[in-house]
Amino acid sequence: MAKQKKPVRPSDGHSVIATNRTARRDYDILDTYEAGMVLRGTEVKSLREAQVQFADANVWIDGGEAWVMGIHIQPWGTSRSYHDQPLEPARRRKLLLHAHEIDELQRRSQVDRLALVPIALYFKDGRVKVEVAVGRGRRKADKRQVLAARDAEREMDRATKAARQR
Repeated sequence: MAKQKKPVRPSDGHSVIATNRTARRDYDILDTYEAGMVLRGTEVKSLREAQVQFADANVWIDGGEAWVMGIHIQPWGTSRSYHDQPLEPARRRKLLLHAHEIDELQRRSQVDRLALVPIALYFKDGRVKVEVAVGRGRRKADKRQVLAARDAEREMDRATKAARQR
């Protein structure tokens, strides 16, 4: 039997369920929005057990509503269906945002040609929240520069730490 992951408990009162690390690597994050997510059945129980994956997840604006696609929530336990509806782990889910926020996201994705990606799922006051990021895609060379800068910063930190210990 596989070992279950426990959600991380940060000090600010939020309970992080999962983060989208590939989105932080592939995009320069320009802005973030907090949104609720419409869930059904036992999806919240699955999220409490951190049974979620961000496989190429993204956000779309369709008909004045925001939708997240690609978040795979495992069915919980032995549940087969919810009121005779088949379970769809990777179905699209509606995001709960204000109309002005949806308009702003739509403008930025269409006019500015920026990507909308979910970067974190967490509990806040007992409700599931999604952190939606507006990001500009990085090219392969950009990713290498970011990694090189991070490695250089780590080397500097190691050198200063070694100098302090002497």
